[in-house]
Amino acid sequence: MTTTEDPTTAAAPDPGPLIRLTIADCAAKVLHSAVTLGVFGALADGPADAGQVAGSTGLHHRMAGDFLDALAGLGLLERTGGRYRNSPLAQSYLVPDSTSYLGGFVELTNETLYGTWGRLTEALRSGEPQHLDPDKGGFVGDKHQDPGKMKRFLAGLDAYSDRMGSELARRIDWGRYGSFTDLGGARGNLAAVLVRAHGHLKATCFDLERTRPLFTEHIGGLGLGDRVAFAGGDFFTDPIPQADVIVLGHILHGFDTDRRRALLGRVFDAVRPGGTVLVYDRMIDDDRSDPERLLSSLHMRLVSPDGSEYRVADCQDWLREAGFTNGAAQPLLATHTLVTAHR
Repeated sequence: MTTTEDPTTAAAPDPGPLIRLTIADCAAKVLHSAVTLGVFGALADGPADAGQVAGSTGLHHRMAGDFLDALAGLGLLERTGGRYRNSPLAQSYLVPDSTSYLGGFVELTNETLYGTWGRLTEALRSGEPQHLDPDKGGFVGDKHQDPGKMKRFLAGLDAYSDRMGSELARRIDWGRYGSFTDLGGARGNLAAVLVRAHGHLKATCFDLERTRPLFTEHIGGLGLGDRVAFAGGDFFTDPIPQADVIVLGHILHGFDTDRRRALLGRVFDAVRPGGTVLVYDRMIDDDRSDPERLLSSLHMRLVSPDGSEYRVADCQDWLREAGFTNGAAQPLLATHTLVTAHR
């Protein structure tokens, strides 16, 4: 005799993962507020109690205890005997004016992502981008019209490009090359990291002409004006400055497949014989199973009419079609993929 289990009495799965996913943005907002209020800077020199932190940051006493304890629960603070200190993670990356500060990037995401993702349902129904900027895939928005906003935006990107530049400086055998061009190099921070790490290199940042004043200010302040140059223009209509290496970081994901192919063809012509192209993005794994990469691709579809992330194999195919050889892929910073190919 066989029996079947009554589905109404079977044990239901734990809803915990669903609940945590539902409120995931709450934890992010706690981090954003802590950066904005200066909590980590207030604790940079040592522990303090809730009253002291509130006094130096403007936290209201009614909110301070739960807020600071939440930061401790998230691994950003440590609490001992009623006193708080920065966790090693926060001390490394969230103390203002430190060389590894990522707070600018935290503020950037808070300012740019929430409004856009709040319109996801509308985008899913209409297929239309919700925050359109043709130059930067939507991430800059109107900040070019406000120099102060643009500087804060670029400072956030600098925090990220510092890490990316350091990783590229270590991964690539730059001794084989004398020059590189960074497409979409903004105010030149990634280029600055690379030329500082490898004293023989010369660099050119190729970006929209309106970026030139920001580049000049930043690179001049770093004292690298003789080693990092700026070329203003459009990727698809103006000559790409020739170099031994051309870097495309967060570039291809802003365009559709036809324009990606066209751009890589122009890049091939600009890479000197024996040179190399470096492409990095949050590329989708080939079996499309990594949720973080897919969310990044969905973001690009939200903010641009044609952009999206793309599979590693697709990138390798486009490079081969352009004339490059030996396109090899490797993980980069645990969040990106780097594809290297040669002319």
